[in-house]
Amino acid sequence: MTTKPSRSANPDGRMPLMEHIRELRSRLLKAMLAILVGTGIGLWQFDRVWSFLQQPYCQLPQQNRLGKGCGLVVNGLTEGFFLNLKIALIVGVVLASPIWLYQLWAFVAPGLYQRERRWTYIFLTASVPLFVGGAFLAYVTLDKGLGILLSFVPHGTTALVTVTSYLGYAVAMLLIFGVTFELPLFVVILNLAGVLTHARIKKSRRLIIFGLFVFAAVATPSQDPFTMLALALPTVVLFEVAEVIAYIHDRRKAARPDPYADLSDDEASPLDLPDGEIEDGERV
Repeated sequence: MTTKPSRSANPDGRMPLMEHIRELRSRLLKAMLAILVGTGIGLWQFDRVWSFLQQPYCQLPQQNRLGKGCGLVVNGLTEGFFLNLKIALIVGVVLASPIWLYQLWAFVAPGLYQRERRWTYIFLTASVPLFVGGAFLAYVTLDKGLGILLSFVPHGTTALVTVTSYLGYAVAMLLIFGVTFELPLFVVILNLAGVLTHARIKKSRRLIIFGLFVFAAVATPSQDPFTMLALALPTVVLFEVAEVIAYIHDRRKAARPDPYADLSDDEASPLDLPDGEIEDGERV
């Protein structure tokens, strides 16, 4: 009788292709089940979530909104139904993120070296607060961008803003700000990996900063100056922090003694591999 190989008995994660496919299927099912449960919670708490999302639009002056209240309109019989599903799905993905991120990590981690796992821990630890910070900044500045866009509506007319168009704008703002705040983190990871040095970052600093402003102007849905600056300026600050981290890392790296400095050109160097690397075809 054969038994299914386990990850604990097989720390390198080596298994036949079909076992990999079965494990991937199992982890995908667990992730989808978690998202489904989160979606159910989103449907249950739809009123609270929608009230939170539409609050920036409700803060606009009354002349920019239709009638009393927030003034958002539903276009068609089915738009309200699909609005409930969209918001519930967004809530489900957010609430289930710890579970599906863990499932992804548990599937990939056994194939990584110890150093690669350490970089992944650093990335995950820093990426979550950066994304949340970017999304929070987008939410705070959402009404300013909306006000600038609606200020171009001719006098005597009222913009007919549907819930679908507003939700698309709001979600795009949250995602773009959150993802953009992750860009300096990639600079740090590339520096730690030895791909990007501080000298190269310093040499291209002006071009990078200019590129960040161009990206902010193009990526923001409203493309107004206020939203562009609200995205570009914090990203530039985060980039400067990443440059300082790269400078400190490169200085520490340069200060380390070279273990091969005393060897002659004709003498073989010792094979000193870090933990988790491969020696003679085997992981050590």
